[in-house]
Amino acid sequence: MTYIAHIRQKDGEIQTVQDHLVEVQQGAEQAGEKIGVRYLAGIAGLLHDMGKNTDAFRNYIQEAVAHPDAPPRKGSVDHSTAGGKLLHHRYHVSGATAQDKYTAEWIANCIISHHQGLRDYISPDKTSPYLERVVSKELEHYEQAKEEFFKLNPPERLDKLFELATSELQQYIQIINKHKLPRIAGSLLIKYIFSCLIDADRTNTRQFEENEPSTEKVDYRSFFQTSYELLSQHLTGLEQGSKANTPINRLRREMSSQCEEFALRPSGVYTLSIPTGGGKTLASMRYALKHAIEHNKQRIIYIVPYTTIIEQNAAEIRSILQNDDMILEHHSNVVDDMDDERKEGDEGETYDARKQSLKLARDHWDRPIIFTTMVQYLNTFYAKGTRNVRRLHQLSNAVIVFDEVQSVPVRCISLFNAALNFLHVIGRSSLLLCTATQPALDFVKHKLHFSEQPEIIQNLDRVGRSFKRVELHDLTQDTALGWDADELSSFVQEQMREVNSVLVILNTKTAVRKLFEHLNEEEWLQDSGVQIVHLSTNMCAAHRKEVLSGENGVIQRLAKGERIICVSTQLIEAGVNISFECVVRSLSGLDSIAQAAGRCNRHGKDEIRNVYIIRSSDEVLTHLPEIKIGAEKTERVLHDFREDPESLGNDLLSSEAIARYFKYYFHDIQDKMHYPIPKLEQNLFDLMDRNRYYVDAYQKKHATKPEVVNHYAIATAEKYFEAISTNATAVLVPYGEKGKELIIELNGELEPSELGDLLRRAQQYTVNIYDHELKTLEKSGDLYPLLHGHVLALREPAYSEDFGVESKGEGAWETMMI
Repeated sequence: MTYIAHIRQKDGEIQTVQDHLVEVQQGAEQAGEKIGVRYLAGIAGLLHDMGKNTDAFRNYIQEAVAHPDAPPRKGSVDHSTAGGKLLHHRYHVSGATAQDKYTAEWIANCIISHHQGLRDYISPDKTSPYLERVVSKELEHYEQAKEEFFKLNPPERLDKLFELATSELQQYIQIINKHKLPRIAGSLLIKYIFSCLIDADRTNTRQFEENEPSTEKVDYRSFFQTSYELLSQHLTGLEQGSKANTPINRLRREMSSQCEEFALRPSGVYTLSIPTGGGKTLASMRYALKHAIEHNKQRIIYIVPYTTIIEQNAAEIRSILQNDDMILEHHSNVVDDMDDERKEGDEGETYDARKQSLKLARDHWDRPIIFTTMVQYLNTFYAKGTRNVRRLHQLSNAVIVFDEVQSVPVRCISLFNAALNFLHVIGRSSLLLCTATQPALDFVKHKLHFSEQPEIIQNLDRVGRSFKRVELHDLTQDTALGWDADELSSFVQEQMREVNSVLVILNTKTAVRKLFEHLNEEEWLQDSGVQIVHLSTNMCAAHRKEVLSGENGVIQRLAKGERIICVSTQLIEAGVNISFECVVRSLSGLDSIAQAAGRCNRHGKDEIRNVYIIRSSDEVLTHLPEIKIGAEKTERVLHDFREDPESLGNDLLSSEAIARYFKYYFHDIQDKMHYPIPKLEQNLFDLMDRNRYYVDAYQKKHATKPEVVNHYAIATAEKYFEAISTNATAVLVPYGEKGKELIIELNGELEPSELGDLLRRAQQYTVNIYDHELKTLEKSGDLYPLLHGHVLALREPAYSEDFGVESKGEGAWETMMI
């Protein structure tokens, strides 16, 4: 009897359950082998669809294909529980060792969860959802599924595989203990195994559906070698330029050379504290390529705080490496996450062709060089469902560069550190933290374990003095109540009498827009030839890129010496290679002010230029607590500087000043770093670590110890995790001809491969819209659905050349991070 895993929609071809199980096992083993969990991942692949070996499922899938417009209810035949149940019942028995029980629980949880997301071992309601699935739940066709599975997969073979998997787990428990990692490392390792299974399953299903042969392995080493040679040629060209021998450029070359030499060191957690404007992007890529070649790494992943930085950094690297196909930009999620929601009894896969294409098309970071955001990185470890975690195994055996690492969301600091420690110790990856304002992540409770002598750049104090190009002026005392748009406009006018360009950075989109509109009404600007530019996250990435670096963009205008005033939210602060003659920054965290200063006199053409710290009375920071706290701590540093400037190196941008700022800042937020969940009166870190509170509650309720040896509340943690509280939805906007064409193309019927390519391109044309703004746009009829409601698009009249999406309301600046 042939049991069916999938039926190809085009031609009715059948993929047998056995073929699918073996192929997914092989794919999962390949992903797991990178860190030494080949058998833990492989068993999950071999057993994940064991429940399809039944007459009931064969009838179910045939019915679904025969009636595509009215398929049986998703999950009406549960096929995902059987494999986990078999594993638990066979190996989690009386007399079994603790290691056997750990192994069974880890793999079984991955199997039973492969359509929705990992289960809690112990939940807040004092139950074990894991045990409810593998022990309590009755499976009508379980015995048949088990019998048919063992016909082709002898029990003794499974026993041998399980013995090998247990040996792998024992080895990792020893490693975790040796490096004194908290128990959250165990829950992250479960997620890694889950990632191997999810990616292998989705990839094999897509390859069968599209009748595509297994993908050949990419020759990463050859690509990295070619890329390294191209980058070296580019750097040699810079050394021969007319301005190559300026002091700044000589120092840039010196720091870049130090990065290359440092790349020979073993895998570790290192820092690169190149000052703003020091050539950090190319220097860090030089390290990454050299290190990847020397230590046989498979991937280079560049993680930035904001979507705005991705376009510029990726474009710069693409132009040098000349291989677009091998470089992936992952900005944000174009498709909604509704299919990742847990629904009781919904244990199956969808047979709706349109939803299946979306599920299979979602990206899984399969390129050798990836540019993405901090939010996407954190989502990979901690967000709910199966879509994000699918990418996790791609982060192993990699070189991962974190640009502007001080931008980690406050409540995620402990989770961020745990993920980095996991990737280094268990994931065999090298991590490079880049910023001119290192946030002292090794001085917090759940600290980051840096390698010995982690800093690449030597003589940092000398480098900092050599790179001094601006003087910070504290005007916050002069503006105790804050300047409104009229007063700020007058101050900008004063500066424009002395310089040709001014950048004003404010904390909210409302304040930025108000100043921009006010400047446009000023008589002194009407016939002055001064151009006024507006930037905010209401503009899609392609739009911002055009404004900044297009044919007639701000960067080109500045290079020509044209007179420009740019008014922006802080999206322009980090990673944007742009230089103004004067910068005005509204009071915020000192790290943000330092980044803003990096947009002034960036290339040291003038001896010293001015950066002014002011207050804006048009800002409301009620919903921006991190900026508000940062501003308060900066005020304290400003006071210290006025009292004793020598203690801060006589410079508000000195390493001493930055260190004191973070000392004040982290002390104030120390209880907020572990991702507090007020509703549960717990924190997310503990849910994925010891989960002590709910384990004690479980034991008290049942008057016995839990029957599970793992206690992680993974599903509960995922339910409450959100890297940034945006309540935002990605909307595709009709910017330019390409944006309009994408909207038209996404309105058709598409294959998963076509859809995946379009969704990647669409990231450049999305804007994240808050719920209250979304309702306004819906009410005015400015939104319409694509892909049968999975993607929202904006109508042309609601998108402005000046402002982007035209909707009222104020949203948190963090949307730029998605």
